[in-house]
Amino acid sequence: MAGRIPQHFIDELLSRVDIVDVVGDYVPLKKAGREFVACCPFHNEKTPSFTVSPQKQFYHCFGCGAHGTAIGFLMEHQHMDFVEAVEHLARRLGLEVPREGGGRAGGEREAHAELLATLAEADRWFRRQLREHPQARRAVDYLRGRGVSGEIAARFGLGYAPPAWDGLLRALGRDEAARARLKAAGLVAEGGGRGLYDRFRDRIVFPIRDRRGRTVGFGGRLIEGDGPKYLNSPETPVFHKGRELYGLHEARESTRRLERLLVVEGYMDVIALAQHGITWAVATLGTAATSEHVERLFRTVPEVVFCFDGDAAGRRAAWRALEQALPAMRDGRSARFLFLPEGEDPDSLVRREGRDAFLARVENAVPFSELFLEGLAARADTGSMDGRARMAELARPLLSKMPQGVLRELLTEALAARVGLPAERLAARLEAPAALAAARPPARGGAPRGRATPVRTALALLLRHPRLAAKAAPARGWLDELELPGVPLLRQVLDLLESEPHLGTAAILERFRGTEAGAQLARLLAWDPQVPEEGAAAELEGALARLEARHREQRAERLLAKARAAGLDEAEKAELRALLAAGAAGGGRAATLD
Repeated sequence: MAGRIPQHFIDELLSRVDIVDVVGDYVPLKKAGREFVACCPFHNEKTPSFTVSPQKQFYHCFGCGAHGTAIGFLMEHQHMDFVEAVEHLARRLGLEVPREGGGRAGGEREAHAELLATLAEADRWFRRQLREHPQARRAVDYLRGRGVSGEIAARFGLGYAPPAWDGLLRALGRDEAARARLKAAGLVAEGGGRGLYDRFRDRIVFPIRDRRGRTVGFGGRLIEGDGPKYLNSPETPVFHKGRELYGLHEARESTRRLERLLVVEGYMDVIALAQHGITWAVATLGTAATSEHVERLFRTVPEVVFCFDGDAAGRRAAWRALEQALPAMRDGRSARFLFLPEGEDPDSLVRREGRDAFLARVENAVPFSELFLEGLAARADTGSMDGRARMAELARPLLSKMPQGVLRELLTEALAARVGLPAERLAARLEAPAALAAARPPARGGAPRGRATPVRTALALLLRHPRLAAKAAPARGWLDELELPGVPLLRQVLDLLESEPHLGTAAILERFRGTEAGAQLARLLAWDPQVPEEGAAAELEGALARLEARHREQRAERLLAKARAAGLDEAEKAELRALLAAGAAGGGRAATLD
């Protein structure tokens, strides 16, 4: 259904749902004081560091730093998108998700819905041609010759595009609007003096499905004759080659809990592997793996194996994939690289060797760390001091792309052994220690990064006790003039709670989803300021009092600067005297106007 989900519905949903129940559906939680704990579902651990707070409606792992609301948990753990997560929570409560249309966004959603409907109709037409078209026998014979069963063909929705230039166009292009949708969906093209014509002709057709199972594009394999062997849909508003992965939806449907994905090159590789019971293979769509591909893979599974030819070109492609994977290599994630014998692809190899032998190759794939170090060594002469220095320098920009954590630290140590430097000295040169310290999640009960400043304290208390925002109302005048890090975010939160005082902690966080401010608020919520609930109001008042004192100092400094530069009028002199007197009374510096 087109239309935006109203914000008030999301707020209501988060106020009614209990995150303990949501997380408890997937993770065995145990009561521990006022919170619930478990071993983290996002990384491997033996001692529980994953906590769920019914008061905050927030989960946080003190090991890997994973955190969020009930919506965020479903997105990260169950790999739902935002809308799917909202709809899932609504169903739990027996609510219908309302929509509000209008505006540019509403129009775009309607256009996308029309394109998806056209693609779904074309998908059904291609499948019907494989069963019924008089010339489909060649396609069927080709698939049988490649060992593809009817069951696998049905699972992947294989179809057939007849040789005619306008078969699909005549079947679905009922009027000008329908023909325009076919063109927008990339199903027909125009030019060469032919007008509109079918893009896919005399090809086996592979529907490309998004993670929700909707057909967003097609790939076509030429059966015989001239032309490119494989042809993909062009980029459209609903299809982006750099994001989608062929077979990902089918892999998720085939295996209840995926733990690993194998990334191969072609459609037939995915299908041949599925035919041999390896149902967790996916393929990029005629492009090298992108960072978006890699992030999507790791949002689905903790382990990814990239498959390449074993020749020099395959090694270069593997290195490019490694570079794309660097930003995604958080602790708990694993990437490996499988290099095939010369002249083989996954399709031919699994048919020749069989499933068990192929799986043995997967198990022995080259680990990320090994390829990283060997790839650097191949680019520098490690037999000389100059070469080892170059190896370290080549590693610097690569390591800087990696998230801070144990893997990056271990790679730095292994690199130090290769170049002959103590690990601490190399780490210092690579500027790793400061970054590692900054990225460590806060300890239980410890301060957030940096000092526990009045701004951080005020924000942390407001997140836990939004009702206290009313006590901060008198601060709004001077707070707008205060210049300190974090104050703009404090003002944003106070503005939000002033206009919508009913919001709870989870709803506040969701308002900042996907922003740097949201990340800062989540870190503050993970920090425990060690303030009992009955003392929260007094602690907030104390933090605001310290901020107000700092505002008085800043105002006095500005007036003193103006006095030296241009002089003050009588009202400003009186204000400055009062500010300086207040500073002296509070232990600050005293001064006169003379």
